[in-house]
Amino acid sequence: MAIITDSEKKARANFNKAGIYFWLDSYGDIFSDFDFRPFSKRATSADFLEEAKRASVDKDDKINLQLYVPREKRNIRDETKIKERLHEHFKKHHHLLHKEAKQIRNKGFYFIFFGLLMMVVATLVLFRYQSQSSLYVNFLIVFLEPGGWFFFWEGLRLIIFESKNNQDDLIFYRKMANSTIQFFSE
Repeated sequence: MAIITDSEKKARANFNKAGIYFWLDSYGDIFSDFDFRPFSKRATSADFLEEAKRASVDKDDKINLQLYVPREKRNIRDETKIKERLHEHFKKHHHLLHKEAKQIRNKGFYFIFFGLLMMVVATLVLFRYQSQSSLYVNFLIVFLEPGGWFFFWEGLRLIIFESKNNQDDLIFYRKMANSTIQFFSE
């Protein structure tokens, strides 16, 4: 039978539904191995982000990220910088993804507007010049009708489907930007 230390009891007591728990060998596990800059500027590890994303899927919006580091490797000043860096990373990427989704939706609305405008112009040309069968009138109709439908349906596709492509990432970064980050040791 394994003996459970007081620190393990405390760590287990801290487990909650909205918690994400990682055991780190060092602070370097959070960051890219290729980036040698100080913790306050270092790039976040793709492995760390992928594990955090996987762990956050079934969590509520208020996440408690608990990072366990061996006691002999802990440094409070580094931890403060790391917390700031992680929050900065999560907020930046949430903002970028939110901005991208908004731009895609706006583009979709513009497409719908121009599609409808082209269809209205095609209808007016047909109504106004219905009796005349000239090359110019036929060309306008052939050009405007399919173009109008294309822009209309492409705009709907952008709004309904394309703007939601990064929804999982957007939710992840929102959760993590609002998370509480804590460091513990055994």
